[in-house]
Amino acid sequence: MDQHDVGDRQLDALLERLDRIADELERLNRTTERQEGFTLVARELHELQESLNALAYAALGQAPPRVRRRAS
Repeated sequence: MDQHDVGDRQLDALLERLDRIADELERLNRTTERQEGFTLVARELHELQESLNALAYAALGQAPPRVRRRAS
């Protein structure tokens, strides 16, 4: 048997480990996708809040206060 040959047990252990790594990567990808979705929802809610504030000031006949926004 050559030094580079891998026995059946070792091969099974390596394949099992690779399966666990693949499962973990899949879980991490799902988590990342959810976080990106939450970021998008948060941005949309912020824009909605700004629109609602502008409507409220317009209903009162006032201009909204000018506030400098920091760069996003």
